[in-house]
Amino acid sequence: MKRVLLFLVTNIAVLVVLSIVVRILGVDQHLTANGINYMSLLIFAAVIGFGGSFISLAMSKWMAKHATGAQVIVQPRSDMEIWLVDTVKKQASQAGIGMPEVAVFESDSPNAFATGMNKNSALVAVSTGLLRTMRKNEVEAVLGHEMSHVANGDMVTLSLVQGVVNTFVIFLSRVVGYFVDRVVLKNEEGHGVGFFITNIVAQIVFGILASIIVMWFSRKREYAADAGGAGLAGAGNMIAALESLQRSANEPLPGQMQAFGIAGKPSTSGLKLLFMTHPPLEDRILALKRSAGMAA
Repeated sequence: MKRVLLFLVTNIAVLVVLSIVVRILGVDQHLTANGINYMSLLIFAAVIGFGGSFISLAMSKWMAKHATGAQVIVQPRSDMEIWLVDTVKKQASQAGIGMPEVAVFESDSPNAFATGMNKNSALVAVSTGLLRTMRKNEVEAVLGHEMSHVANGDMVTLSLVQGVVNTFVIFLSRVVGYFVDRVVLKNEEGHGVGFFITNIVAQIVFGILASIIVMWFSRKREYAADAGGAGLAGAGNMIAALESLQRSANEPLPGQMQAFGIAGKPSTSGLKLLFMTHPPLEDRILALKRSAGMAA
């Protein structure tokens, strides 16, 4: 309930801010009696599309901490916390990025995630379930996977991709709505019900198509992060970590953190795969084995 409430409040706040911005810019009146002002509509769509994406990114660390209850290790209180901080510090140096915040969150499911707007000021968190069920060499590989997401700038890049597709979804859905209202239904007085219904339907359809593009990109970045984790912690350890995840039941991370978590579905095929943030674990393992010359 807390996660849902936090999600709703945050999104309402983002919409309010963006509504004020488009009103100040004067691009909220892009549909006129004389037709569409395409430049105004494009600016409006870009402000909403990119604005929502990057505001979410800017708030990602705060959201992640509150959504998962992750506790940042300020002063290590155990040998495990000392090891975690030291391992992340070593990997940050290897990857050439700033030291991220290191956190632990309560969850029986073995998982981890990385987030943050700046690769030199990120957050890397692991679950208590992951620390309990994995050996240190496997945890090191998981940390390497997350550090690779940070070093590769995947959070910013995914936000850019999301912003682009959001912009086109908003732009095209309004153009289609206007076309149906004026050309098909022959409405010549303002914008009728046809425009609003078609706009909503088009946003849903285009939104589904857009999510396929975003998920495809996310899956590609998972392979890159696995390869990065193998480079930081060893291919054998990265493979062992993924095989350990295969044997575990994983609960999904909340919100946008899913794209930068380590866990994924053990086996997925068909249409379901199009909407997954992660490739099937067996595919990721096979890709690593091939890269390391361990499989044909």
